[in-house]
Amino acid sequence: MDLAFLHPLYEHQGPWASVYVDLSRHTEDTPHERELTAAAVARELAEQGADDATCRAVREAVDELRHATDPHGRALFACAGQVVLDPALARPPYGGTTADWAPLPHVTPLLDLAGEDPVCVVAYIDRKGADFELRSALGSSDAGGVTGRQWPVHRTSSADWSERHFQLRVENTWEHNAAEIADALAVCQEETGADLLILVGDDRERRSVHERLPLRLQERVAEASRGAGSRLLDDEVEGLRDDHVRARAREDLDRFLAARSPDDEGRAGAAEGVPALVEAAREHRIDELLVIPDAPDTHREVWIGEDADQVAVRRTELKTLGEQNSWSARADDALLRSAVMTGAPAISVTPVLPPETSQKAPVGGLGALLRWK
Repeated sequence: MDLAFLHPLYEHQGPWASVYVDLSRHTEDTPHERELTAAAVARELAEQGADDATCRAVREAVDELRHATDPHGRALFACAGQVVLDPALARPPYGGTTADWAPLPHVTPLLDLAGEDPVCVVAYIDRKGADFELRSALGSSDAGGVTGRQWPVHRTSSADWSERHFQLRVENTWEHNAAEIADALAVCQEETGADLLILVGDDRERRSVHERLPLRLQERVAEASRGAGSRLLDDEVEGLRDDHVRARAREDLDRFLAARSPDDEGRAGAAEGVPALVEAAREHRIDELLVIPDAPDTHREVWIGEDADQVAVRRTELKTLGEQNSWSARADDALLRSAVMTGAPAISVTPVLPPETSQKAPVGGLGALLRWK
């Protein structure tokens, strides 16, 4: 998960209200229920010590969601009487709506609830061309298309390639059309930032397009066998998206497990456990953070200063480093702040850790791939 969108959170000093709002229920009473939820969240934050202005800002923000059509939920992060960030969720919050007040924003749940939400371009392919559809957890939209005899890109709010000025040769052969589809699909992926390309159609047509896609996209492709004109159901797309998420998590976990062993210079490419990760964060050596949300070490207390690399297992360590102000924080929140501020991604490896393989998990639920240069 690219954490860059969280950057605004760390431009402000806390403490922070972190609220995960469940919007998955939609009934006639929903507006009234959400009004009650807004009041309950404000009370919960006040009981935890939040200031009146922040409680009021959060209550107003949740209250404004009375008629929201979000299918899953919303996260709200507020401090000093202002909601700073409110990303949509790709899954409902576990256990319903929650509210926390702490020195740092509690962003770890986003790794499961919003982080791995691969945006897909579904290409419905036949011998004359293809139609593209953009799919995500929040719905679907038209993403243009291509035919073999011309370049009729259908502009939508999600894809506009009019400035590309592609000049495509006119050949009425399937091989040429497959190349045209592959070219258009590569452009569509670039413009939309899609994580996954799903090819739908007969075997030969899918295979021909797949073979002509750029090498950089080969590992982003999934295929679904369908006759001409058939459309994928939502649960079929969701299944392919879940497979993609698990494959990515498995790759990262395998890299982590392999990096545990020291290299020829005696340096391991991975770290785990809070003390080792705190040291890596202070030295800006975290290349990717691996997290199992709600694992034991995520709740472990560490001490933080005003800057992201001011983190320590003991409060006295910060004073040794010259930091006069310090606060107690959760280990996962402190490490994620460090990851955001040094440009490192993070991933939840929960999808590939059933109980029988949990011994291969990062110790305590927190691990990292390291950078040494």
